[in-house]
Formats: sequence, structure tokens, C-alpha cells
Amino acid sequence: MSSYKITVPDENDFDELAEVWDASVRSTHDFLGENDIRYFKLLVRNKYLKAVSLFCVRDQSGAIAGFSGISEKTLEMLFVHPLHFGKGIGKQLIVHAISEKGIRKVDVNEQNPSALAFYQHMGFIVTKRSPIDGAGKPYPILHLELPSS
Repeated sequence: MSSYKITVPDENDFDELAEVWDASVRSTHDFLGENDIRYFKLLVRNKYLKAVSLFCVRDQSGAIAGFSGISEKTLEMLFVHPLHFGKGIGKQLIVHAISEKGIRKVDVNEQNPSALAFYQHMGFIVTKRSPIDGAGKPYPILHLELPSS
């Protein structure tokens, strides 16, 4: 696995973070329609990014390749630009979140099996299921936790 420098983006990076979110979601969340993507992108850009501690990895050109958002002991978001899938960026961000920030929980869309498999590979187990997402939309959420060691 390559080693990437993890930095903290600021509000000047929010537009770029929202674009990374958009590109990632379009390639992994095929269950979302265009209206839902636009709806969530505005929430991500204007509300969700401000509500978490953000960390990112940049590529050689300085562009954001992936980012995570953490609140308390929960990984609230982890998105990697599709151009950087398979390079270990998501893994490094989650290892950082676990080892440096103490996260123990993450939620994942049930309809995103690759994300579920990724988190399970990283040691998380499904503990609960909700039939709707946090915005009240009909996208089931799986609640995952790291088992107590």
C-alpha cells in the first residue's frame, strides 16, 4: 500500500470536496437518481462538511483524491475520487480514523455492497439496520461497529 500524507482541508476546499463526493457517489451509488444526488450534494457542501472533522489525501497535482469526515467516534463520510479507486487511499483514511481518531462506528447504504465489503474487510460488523437514511429517504442504512478487542 502506498503511503499518503493526510492533511486537514478547510472551507476553501468545500467545493472541491463536494465534487469528489459527487464523482464517488455517481460511480458507487447507482441506486440514487439525479435528483437525489443533487439534493444530497447541496447538503454535503453546505451542511455536512461543516459538521465533521475533515481529513484528506491529495494527489501529486494537489487535487483532493479522497476524504473522510469524523464526528465523535463515528466515521460519517469516506469518499475517494473514482480516478483514485484501488490505490489504498480509502484504506489509509480509515486506518487513520481508527488509530488516530478512535472511530468505532460507520453507517453504510445497504445498496452499496462494495462499501459494505470494504468496511467488513477493515474489521467492522453489522450491528443494526434502519429502513430509511438520516434524511428520511427510503435508502436502508446498515450500522457497523468495530468489535470490542
